[in-house]
Amino acid sequence: MSYQLALLAIVVALAFYVVSVYNWLQTTLTRISASIQEIGNQLKRQANLIPNLETAAKAYLKHEKDIYKSLTDARKAVESAAGGRDMVAVDKAADKVSALLPKLAILVESNPELKGEKVVSRLMDELRDTADKLTYARRVLIDLSADFNAKLITFPSNIVAGMFGFKSQAGLTTPTKGTHLTVTEDETKDQKISL
Repeated sequence: MSYQLALLAIVVALAFYVVSVYNWLQTTLTRISASIQEIGNQLKRQANLIPNLETAAKAYLKHEKDIYKSLTDARKAVESAAGGRDMVAVDKAADKVSALLPKLAILVESNPELKGEKVVSRLMDELRDTADKLTYARRVLIDLSADFNAKLITFPSNIVAGMFGFKSQAGLTTPTKGTHLTVTEDETKDQKISL
């Protein structure tokens, strides 16, 4: 009788182990699929967000640049007119300043400080955040695939995996030949964004 109970306990423990490994493998496959979708999600975010942020930053910086250029031109016109004692030049300089003042007043009222630095800083933060999220999503896929594939080759989980036909997962595939395996001199330089 105790022999039968021991045998029954072994069968139950073995069944529990098989079910446990099977469930782990199925759950990990689902998580691998979700991590692949997350990589696609982050790539889509990058494709949508980065060009829009770059365009907005360029437009804002152009706006700021135009304000600074107008201020500089007006200042130069005033200096030139004041130095030459030419009344026509003084009138033109005064007109430039007069034309600029309403634009400057509106800008200062709506924007007490020019915010180009903040716009560029936000662009850089978003670029960094997007790159970090993409790297994290890829890292999750690599780790999940490695854990899954390890179960397929280690004993005794490999027996359960073989019984149910689980196959190795590619993870993040990278070609084993090509220029991506070497770092060129240009790639060691800091990358720049042109605004």
